[in-house]
Amino acid sequence: MASAQPFVLRWGIISTGRIAMDFTKDLLVDPTARGTLDVTHTVQAVGSRSVASAQKFIDAYAAGDKSIKAYGSYAEVYADKAVDAVYIGTPHTLHYENARDALAAGKHVLCEKATTSNAPELKALITLAEEKNVFFMEAMWTRFHPLTKEIKQLAEDSALGDPVILHADLSFDFNIETLPLTHRMMDPHLGGGALLDLGPYPMIWAIVALYEHPSNKGALPTGVSASMVKTPITGVDSSTSWTVNFTETLRAQAILSVNMTIPSSDFGATIRYRGGNVILHPPIFRPSGYTVQYFTKPGSGVVERELKKSISYDAGGGWFYEADEVARCVRDGKLESDLWGHDKSMILMETFDEVRRQGGYKLPEGVEKVF
Repeated sequence: MASAQPFVLRWGIISTGRIAMDFTKDLLVDPTARGTLDVTHTVQAVGSRSVASAQKFIDAYAAGDKSIKAYGSYAEVYADKAVDAVYIGTPHTLHYENARDALAAGKHVLCEKATTSNAPELKALITLAEEKNVFFMEAMWTRFHPLTKEIKQLAEDSALGDPVILHADLSFDFNIETLPLTHRMMDPHLGGGALLDLGPYPMIWAIVALYEHPSNKGALPTGVSASMVKTPITGVDSSTSWTVNFTETLRAQAILSVNMTIPSSDFGATIRYRGGNVILHPPIFRPSGYTVQYFTKPGSGVVERELKKSISYDAGGGWFYEADEVARCVRDGKLESDLWGHDKSMILMETFDEVRRQGGYKLPEGVEKVF
């Protein structure tokens, strides 16, 4: 019997920036190169501020494919009946309105992280998606990497015990003194600063290692404590650290940090247990491998054996894994992902709201559309 044809998800791309470029290039990688046989992807349309900009994007990153429509507005992408799902890669503070309009048009939506400017905006989008009976997901691409799934399984090894502390950092020297004040990292009207741009990556490991751990039993965080250093240039956060406690059923804490004025630390992320450590090799958004250390006995700190693995990403950058998840969910009639559901996006945004509150970082008036 011949095998069934793969499910085809037809995409519309909103924005022509770098992250949209990375995502689109990965969409067009042959799925069989990563062992994916059940779903595939096409790009039907690209929306930008002008037709010329959209066409330039298609020429550069989709080999000038004449079947892809170039639109000079986002609304035309939402209205295109050949588009099943919309990928939103605009700046943070535009996500809410862009996603709202796409969902209202009946499109499935994959929205870049951080999903919105605040938690109430995200809640409103989730409610709208449910009303429209369409799929909605934050583009937390790291969660869908095969290595992340492998790390999660190792991190829940009973030989390690329950997790106690997670350390995770993501920093990057943006050379902010040279950036224009309208740059996405510098402009508070665009949600500039380290937290909303870099912060989702330390948070994903807190959620995978602590929130998702079976011993946590789905309990929400019980406390957040934060500190923030702002750049005098525009007042956005240049360095932010925060802790997230999970103490309802675990006795665990995530210690997280982001910075946009220094290179990232070389330790990536470490999950610590009485029975050993799980060490993620950097960068934490796309780990290059891991080391699992097992102690001679709980609390000894003496490494008895190690398990190591390194990988490389040869067939694309790794964004196609989240696209495959969207395709499978749409095919199966799901409204959210089992791996990165709405609850996890809400934890992230509620945590960030509290971090900004404690750090005294208020977005300019008019930026947040829902309170």
